[in-house]
Amino acid sequence: MKTDSQIIREVKDGNVESYAELIKRYEKKIYSFIVHILKPYRLESLAEDLCQETFFKAYKNLKSFRDEDALFSTWLYTIARNTVISELRKSKNGEVYIEDTISANLSTSYLLPEQEILRTEKEGMIRHAINQLPENQRSALILREYEDMDYKEIATILGLTVSSVKSLLFRARQSIRTQLEPYFVDAHLDRGRT
Repeated sequence: MKTDSQIIREVKDGNVESYAELIKRYEKKIYSFIVHILKPYRLESLAEDLCQETFFKAYKNLKSFRDEDALFSTWLYTIARNTVISELRKSKNGEVYIEDTISANLSTSYLLPEQEILRTEKEGMIRHAINQLPENQRSALILREYEDMDYKEIATILGLTVSSVKSLLFRARQSIRTQLEPYFVDAHLDRGRT
């Protein structure tokens, strides 16, 4: 399998068909990332167009990309984020919701109906807590927890320092913990009374 750098060299050398390999490699991840950002604004329907726009912008600017400076994936996520932010600035829809990604990360083993109801309720509370985060904290959290990126990649994408990213993630997790603590403490106490 060719590396991103090898494919980029081929594209720069005139083999534009090779770019399809990069699209195939990153399309699902970029699309998912874009949906994560758009979902709180109820603009998920724009995700496909913005994903295509991201790849178009990347292709158009590929000649200026230098793999000595950054990974292609990091550069691509940065383009995606900037494309979405640009679109959000145009949008006037401020309603906030969060995507259903948590259930994909939880165990899919069989649950009793009561357990399923509790799991669904818990997911909803977590989604709501994530939804309440400021955009920069939410983006950092999504990139770290759902896209498995390291601090340096997140810092590059968000245009921040690594220490700023760590601080954002700390504040995001603290905020979520603070929001959810009453629910889980109450649930624990309720079980102790039965």
